[in-house]
Amino acid sequence: MAHETFTKEDFLEEFGKDVSRETLDKLAIYEALLRKWQKTINLVGASTLNNIWQRHFLDSAQLLNFFPKKAVRFVDFGSGGGFPVLVYALLLADKKPQKAYEIHAIESDARKTAFMREVVRSCQLDVRVHTSRIEQIAAIRADVITARALAPLDTLLTYMRPFTTNDTTCLFLKGQTAEEEIAKLGRKRQMDITLHPSISDTSGHIVEIKNIREF
Repeated sequence: MAHETFTKEDFLEEFGKDVSRETLDKLAIYEALLRKWQKTINLVGASTLNNIWQRHFLDSAQLLNFFPKKAVRFVDFGSGGGFPVLVYALLLADKKPQKAYEIHAIESDARKTAFMREVVRSCQLDVRVHTSRIEQIAAIRADVITARALAPLDTLLTYMRPFTTNDTTCLFLKGQTAEEEIAKLGRKRQMDITLHPSISDTSGHIVEIKNIREF
């Protein structure tokens, strides 16, 4: 479903989960802040501004379908305008008190982290926003690692090494090159990689990495 009139109702239908009115209102606040800050900072592609609920909110929200039930600590690489991390932080708060989770957003651009902190404040989120390069931050052993259109998979594997345990699940939102990037990894990586179709973009994919033993 790709059209410029994708609404909150379409989001709820496609996402297929109960979302409270309070959370929908907070997503609307996020949308308003994104439009305001986009005028001075390039947070998302300009062509996507007419379709925020699909291109950014639904695209981010679909990751909840793959979160392990017992996951507590989440780390998002290269968070940019807060996608996917701030969206799934809002939706997780619908399920449990925010203090049940530890959520980290890592972004090197100080202007973008300023934007994310404003969203965190305005939407009353409990998310730790780090202004740092991924390779320079002290390692945080994560239950779930996420990233959206950040870097090729081989580079993401390098980034994620200090953050993973044998039980970590990695979820990377990718475009058309996902299969090619997986093929380039070769067979030396001891981990299970599954490719899932995106529900927000017919050309998109989610790369799921689990059972990481060695890489």
